[in-house]
Amino acid sequence: MSNSAASPMGASSTSMAGRGSGKTTSFIPELQSMMFALGDSRRPLHETAALVEDIVHTQLINLLHQAAEVALLRGARVISPEDIIFLMRKDKKKMRRLLKYMQFRDFKSKLMKTVDDEDPLDPDKYSSSSSVNKRQRLAQDFLGSIDQTGEFLALLEDEEVDEVKQERMERLEKQTRSMDSSQYSDFCESRQLSFSKKASKFREWLDCSSLDVKPNAVSMEILSYLAYETVAQIVDLALLVKQDMTPKTGDPFGHAISATFFQYHSSSSEPRPLQLWKETESPENTPPSTPSGPLSSGHQSKLHSMAQGNGSLSQDSSSKTKQRKRKKSAAACGAEAQSSAIQPAHIREAIRRYSHKIGPLSPFSVRNNRAVKELYL
Repeated sequence: MSNSAASPMGASSTSMAGRGSGKTTSFIPELQSMMFALGDSRRPLHETAALVEDIVHTQLINLLHQAAEVALLRGARVISPEDIIFLMRKDKKKMRRLLKYMQFRDFKSKLMKTVDDEDPLDPDKYSSSSSVNKRQRLAQDFLGSIDQTGEFLALLEDEEVDEVKQERMERLEKQTRSMDSSQYSDFCESRQLSFSKKASKFREWLDCSSLDVKPNAVSMEILSYLAYETVAQIVDLALLVKQDMTPKTGDPFGHAISATFFQYHSSSSEPRPLQLWKETESPENTPPSTPSGPLSSGHQSKLHSMAQGNGSLSQDSSSKTKQRKRKKSAAACGAEAQSSAIQPAHIREAIRRYSHKIGPLSPFSVRNNRAVKELYL
């Protein structure tokens, strides 16, 4: 994207303020499910999902505006996939991922037409159909027109393993090891969510009706894919930040962590003072000794009734303590789930690290003096 593109973090307040008055469409519930399917806790925080939504929305609005500029330069009336591919031409890895997605969409369309057809046994019927392989043909024709060295066309035939996808799959496989059947069912449902399955809501969310140059159907597919990939990349970076911010045993940089952090985590596990343990051993607090002589029948009946009363009281007290323990355990589970979730601070730190250029002259570079660059382009 261009150097004058707005920052997701800097434009988040203005974007959210603008949407708060006239825009009611929100993807926060869907984003929470997507974040869970991408490696977050089972109950992602609402504040974190709202921040991710604002970042993704800002990214896509900037992408739409730049794609509209490219479309106007070539005299088109709609935003086509060529405009988006042209903006992504400098990042070969992400373009390869996009081309594979377009191939997958063509394969899915071909499969659906084969299922609906009355004669699915003819394998050559869809082999040369331009309507079925329209996405691949469109990308191939456009890349051939701008390719001078053959590196773009080579991406269509590249079978290299996507390391980012591989790392995500390995992380999710480790995440599902400790799940029970209900948790895994929720995880599978969350994995099926995408922006493309809610096309009308997604178009309304981007406010495409107010654009002079509107995207066509294939461009909306690409935009929905890029939106999901942006969420995935944000979660990837936030998990790395969360891992770095988690204190480790024997960490040589542990002294740099604030004292309030240790005070908060050590308050629940502090041992009781020694004085409280010694109070029960003092003679004043010891119970009186029981008489050793024989008891009369009246005394025995009184003791029996007292023992029964004490038994009922002990049962009531034990039931109350069990209820308290259940409430405490539920509260502890909720606090543990909230602490294991990605926090908004993790998202902000991930964006800051993504925009930071490492080098001896990085404080004086143009990239660090301007707003953060776009995540996916």
